[in-house]
Amino acid sequence: MSVTTRVYIDGTIHDEATAVVPVFDRGFLYGDSVYEVLRTAGGRPVDLDRHLERLARSANAILLPAPDLTSLAAALYATLAAAANPESYVRVILTRGAGEIGLDLALAEGARTIVLAKPLRLPPPELYERGARVVVVDVIRTPREAVDPAVKSGNYLNNILALAAARRAGADEAVMKNAQGRLAEGSTSNLFVVRGGVVETPALAEGLLPGITRRRVLELARARGLPVAECPLEPSALVAADEAFLTSSLRGVLPVTRVGDAAVGAGIPGPVTRALAAAYTEYLAAVASGANGH
Repeated sequence: MSVTTRVYIDGTIHDEATAVVPVFDRGFLYGDSVYEVLRTAGGRPVDLDRHLERLARSANAILLPAPDLTSLAAALYATLAAAANPESYVRVILTRGAGEIGLDLALAEGARTIVLAKPLRLPPPELYERGARVVVVDVIRTPREAVDPAVKSGNYLNNILALAAARRAGADEAVMKNAQGRLAEGSTSNLFVVRGGVVETPALAEGLLPGITRRRVLELARARGLPVAECPLEPSALVAADEAFLTSSLRGVLPVTRVGDAAVGAGIPGPVTRALAAAYTEYLAAVASGANGH
């Protein structure tokens, strides 16, 4: 079966060659946009309602009128149908649109809606078997008083520089601190540690994106009777953890087995991490079968 990329732009579905936006679009000029990334399972979008609700919150936070979510969902399904991939990566983008160059919101001539669907490519299986290597970088997460990390905006330079620092150190992912020096999140992931059997993750008040997969994994952990805590975490908690893992829409549950040159726990994916990874895989299978109402 062939795989394709299709892009919905303001009511019209394009292929890669014709999917263009004006260079005067404020999303291009200033990162004046919000977006969501999700995947499909069995061709069905995973946690679509939660992603669209977060998109609407992000749009509201930057004073961008959000489109009707029912219409946006319809555009997403139409784009998936046009792409006709077995499984797809989906990116939904709302920009403030084009207009005269300048920072004033009043210069924008009208919001633009984009839905991008392309073949889903997941991390290699061997990364899950050996676990990821992370480093805690010096690039701090944007303070909530600046651009709130709870807003998933197109202004991503902070995260880009963090990941670049991690790559220079030979790591798979960057872990960013907040302005107070406590752990926040990865460049494109949420962070969890397991200590004494308790699944811990930085509290949202620490300044991080409320990840959709983060929320789902917390629910799965509670449903299985695992104690969980959303709390402040010092960098030392990651190094001293029994286990650690990352979550994101594309990674699912990814074990972390090294922080820099130091092993996390036994240096292999731990039992709690494996159990939650299996639980998330079961959840994806339920989505694929339609058992979760998707």
